[in-house]
Amino acid sequence: MDSRRYATRRWISKYMFIVVLILVTLSFIGIFDHTQNITSFLRPLWDTPPPPFEYMPHYYAENASMDNLCRLHGWSLSSEPRNVFDAVLFSNELDLLELRWHELYPYVTKFIILESNTTFTGIPKPLTFALNRDRFAFAEEKIVYGFLPGLLAFEVPPDPFLIESQHRTVMNELIRRSGISDGDLLIVSDTDEIPSSHTVKLLQHCDGLPSILHLEMRNYIYSFEFPVDYNSWRATAHIYSRWTRYRHSRQTDLILSDAGWHCSFCFRHLSEFVTKMTSYSHADRVKKKEYLDYSRIQRKICRGDDLYDMLPEEYSFKDLIGKMGSIPRSASAVHLPSYLIEKAEKFKFLLPGGCQRSPE
Repeated sequence: MDSRRYATRRWISKYMFIVVLILVTLSFIGIFDHTQNITSFLRPLWDTPPPPFEYMPHYYAENASMDNLCRLHGWSLSSEPRNVFDAVLFSNELDLLELRWHELYPYVTKFIILESNTTFTGIPKPLTFALNRDRFAFAEEKIVYGFLPGLLAFEVPPDPFLIESQHRTVMNELIRRSGISDGDLLIVSDTDEIPSSHTVKLLQHCDGLPSILHLEMRNYIYSFEFPVDYNSWRATAHIYSRWTRYRHSRQTDLILSDAGWHCSFCFRHLSEFVTKMTSYSHADRVKKKEYLDYSRIQRKICRGDDLYDMLPEEYSFKDLIGKMGSIPRSASAVHLPSYLIEKAEKFKFLLPGGCQRSPE
């Protein structure tokens, strides 16, 4: 009898050990798979928000005089408009570049564009702009093009942020060779961060501007059908001097409200989504091969869901919980880039009801 009880206890102990081992293993796997989400969810506990921006009211009406608009902002009308230089690092966002350059063409003196034959993650890529330059013939006389050759072989995987920093260093030299002078206006932003034409016109025609000014942009994801928030702030406008540098980080507390549009992952083809997901500085977010599956990406686009199944990155539980889940659709297509509306059929994938994408 005692031997039976002993054997039973041993069997139970072995069973419990196996169960505990399985649970611990599954816990580690779960933590590993969801580390990013756990970190994001707990961010309000371990991280503190940066100092708040000082938001400048932005005044605009279609028939308002420029003199009145300058005075409303606390500035004065310039005796002559300043030259405007628009500088972008380019990867593969052809559609957004076309929208951007048409939006800004009447006011920009030079469009400065730099591209490379490798991505920030070291993956070889075609020179997309150079191969499609005829698409931008309308702006040819204003284009200042730069090519940065990338290393096509690495002994160890490159640091995407270091390569991105190298691009920005080369961009500074390209800007200096563009014909820019002290006192000119330099717009610094990513291709998908598009200042509105009336914002650039305001900054071009007014005196008394701050030397550096961030531009608040409305965030969109996948198209203008999915507005997210107004938290895009990295775009900047500079009154150029020899100390001006091409940077994509916070440089001042001043920010001009509602100054444009930031349309992230707003691509025509599913292949372009994959290219960006594997090539930009946050390529480490692709945790699983299935993230790059076309059918999965298509579902995420039409539902307004996060491509990486990530939680929002917020500094308070209120904001985090408020942004969890799918992005609500908007049926509005007003106050968008004018060329987008003029060519609505061409760019229907960026408008309400156009979530379906072609593979290539």
